[in-house]
This record gives sequence, C-alpha cells and structure tokens, in this order.
Amino acid sequence: MKNQLTQTAPNYKNFLFDLLIYFSVMFLIREIYIEKLGFIVNGLFWSLSTLAIAMWRMKVRNVSWYDLGLKKPKSLKKTIFITAGILIAVVGSMIAFELFKDALPFSIPEKNYGESSASKFGEFKGNWILFFTIMPGVLLESTLEELLDRGFLIHWFEKVFSKTNIATFLAVILQALIFGFRHTYDLSDRSIRVGLIGFIMGIAYVKFGRNLWPLIIAHCLLNSMSMLDRV
Repeated sequence: MKNQLTQTAPNYKNFLFDLLIYFSVMFLIREIYIEKLGFIVNGLFWSLSTLAIAMWRMKVRNVSWYDLGLKKPKSLKKTIFITAGILIAVVGSMIAFELFKDALPFSIPEKNYGESSASKFGEFKGNWILFFTIMPGVLLESTLEELLDRGFLIHWFEKVFSKTNIATFLAVILQALIFGFRHTYDLSDRSIRVGLIGFIMGIAYVKFGRNLWPLIIAHCLLNSMSMLDRV
C-alpha cells in the first residue's frame, strides 16, 4: 500500500523540472525582438511561446485548463463582486504604495512612463485609430498573463512546495515577484506596483474558488484604463 501511494503521489521534482523549462523559455524568448512588429506583437509572441511550453507540461502532468480555473463561473453576481473587489484592492494598494514608498528602507528608482509609452506604442497620444488597433492585442495579453502567472504558476509552485504547510503562500508570493520583475527586469516603482497587482490577483485566485474569469476581466479592465490614460 505504501509503495502504491509513493508511485501515485505527485513528485515535486517533476514540477520543479517543468518550471525550469518554463522559466528558461519565458526569459530567453524575450531576447528575440523584431522592431518592425512593434511591442504588442512581440509581447504576444513571447507569451504565446511560453503558453506552448505550459500546455506541453500540463499535458505531461495530465492537468487541464479547467483544473486551473478556466471554467464557467457558478454565479455571475459573485464574479462581478470579485472583479469589483480586485479593482478596489488594486487601486487601494497603489494609493498605499504611493503614500508609504518614501518610508521604505531602500530607494526605488522611478521611470519615465511617458517615454516608455512612446517607445512601446509609437505616437500614441491622441491616436484613437492606433488605440483601437492594438487593444485586441492588449486584452489577449492580459488574458494570457492570468492563465500563465496565476493559473499555471500558482498550481506548479504549490506542487513544488507540496511537502510544506505554506505551499499556497509561497506560490502566491513567488508568482507575484516574478510577475513584477518580468515587466521591468529591475527593482523600480513599476516592478513593485506590478508585483502588488500580481499579489492581489493571486490572493483573489486562491480565496475565491480558483476561477480565472474574475481575474481575467479585472486585468483587462485595468489595462484598458491604463491605455486610455495614454491616449
């Protein structure tokens, strides 16, 4: 009986191996950047490549997207409530960070968002044609980030730390740190802000039934508002 349980129990080393492959592709693929395609298309290429790796390892481990939370919500009212709660929590965390960041025991470099926006999206200010052209890509990227950063990573990190009593806590923290770092490759106000958003999304995911739809909707709304602010 003991041997049978040993054979059927998930081996954390297998999931750690999956993550090594996943992160290797996720970071290395970003070394490929085709200027003529623009930031959105390159970003989708990076995310879709990473998605392909995630789906490969999911198939190997017999895990489906349904298992990770890509399923019909049980209640539309609850979905709206959770989505609104996520948005309120994100806004609150951004305000709190702005109020207390100067009290942190380390300095946080700030980035010029105007210049970064121009370099990523071209002449974006006042260009509504460009806005509506790239928004489908922005919304798709938002969806992919929730599938990968919350659905895939939290599940895989939990498996890696399954022998501990804090597997879920570690999973939420680690995916948030990676989410923030991946957007800037440094420690800056933007990486911390994005990390905080990832942390809130992770908490919402594990606390409210592990359904990805409220997170996807909230993420799409946040990015839509961010893009509107740049027009």
